[in-house]
Amino acid sequence: MQSTDPALTPRDKKPTSTERIRVTLADEIVRGLIGPGVVLDEVSLAQRFDVSRTPVREAIRQLEAIGFVEARPHRGAVVPLFTPERLNEMFSVMAELEALCARMAAENMPDSCGAALRAAHEDCRLRAEAEDIPGYYEANAAFHELIYSLGGNAFLADVTRGVRNRLQPFRRAQFSSSGRIHRSIEEHAAIVEAILARDAEAAFRLARDHIQVVRHSVGSVAAALRG
Repeated sequence: MQSTDPALTPRDKKPTSTERIRVTLADEIVRGLIGPGVVLDEVSLAQRFDVSRTPVREAIRQLEAIGFVEARPHRGAVVPLFTPERLNEMFSVMAELEALCARMAAENMPDSCGAALRAAHEDCRLRAEAEDIPGYYEANAAFHELIYSLGGNAFLADVTRGVRNRLQPFRRAQFSSSGRIHRSIEEHAAIVEAILARDAEAAFRLARDHIQVVRHSVGSVAAALRG
């Protein structure tokens, strides 16, 4: 299944200039290297990335769509302040949505899809063992995307995906935390077993706990949270 996360590209496809710029800027905003109130100047960024202003403009537009940039009159594209309180609110919503998706997957997943769920988890595990952080990031997103689909509720999947995309740069940052990938695999394994066992309440609880751990991990690596 192909994820709709705009930060992902097929593994055999080189990222476009727009994708490369967007991911780089989002990561720097998360880490506080580009702080609140900084104006993203198209000319300067085009020179930095050695591209025309067109991919820079599109990257900024995509960052604006997920709340990482605010368009202000007479100032252009400005980096907002992500307070810990704001992120707590966003991750709380994300945790409940992911948990509901896992519960519905346990209740509604066709028996024939069990192998696909195990395969998605195995792909994550292999990339974790290889210490392939970019590959794990992609496989991890595909794993969650599959759970959304297995629940059988397209509206819930769309809402969850929208919130996930807004938090994706922060979720990506967690994987630079020592040992986080391997702990993530353990958390995934428990969620998979609960879904396959049709234990809807355990799937809900484990998925919610997983996102709460993600929030804690983000706090340990994202300098922007100190604001």
